[in-house]
Amino acid sequence: MIHGSAYLDQIRTALAGFWLPQVYHERVLKSRTRAYQFPKMPRNAKVEIHHTLLGIELKAGRIRMLCPDLATARYLSVFARVGCQTIAIPYDITQISRIADELESSWHRMVLLIDHLAEGRSERLRSKVQRKLIDETRAAISLLGAGSKFPEFNQSTRQRPRR
Repeated sequence: MIHGSAYLDQIRTALAGFWLPQVYHERVLKSRTRAYQFPKMPRNAKVEIHHTLLGIELKAGRIRMLCPDLATARYLSVFARVGCQTIAIPYDITQISRIADELESSWHRMVLLIDHLAEGRSERLRSKVQRKLIDETRAAISLLGAGSKFPEFNQSTRQRPRR
């Protein structure tokens, strides 16, 4: 009989370069970012994206967060499912959609691998493996950090050359 930790190792190995913290580190943190703080959310809250008359909202449990566009809502939804408190968002809005695709793919691969490996086992084992993997993912992302609250602008405003 295989224990929960063996499932975690198998899932991490199978995900390889698609593990959520690795995608976050490689694609997000290596570029210019700004920090985002989630409001206090309940654990295991159902995360949904709503299209309203005022724009796009991300709903986690009873908490609603207004998002500027669908790509940002998709990006934030992955981290809301994991339960992160602070994350980094790419400053370049043209990159968010592509990164959101990769993060969502990583999330769905992780869930499908859990279902595949725990097939024929009890629902309790499957939920235990999922909970441990989400906890480990959240810990890895918080360890990587969220960067600075505001992006750095290292551009000189001086227009005349120095003499």
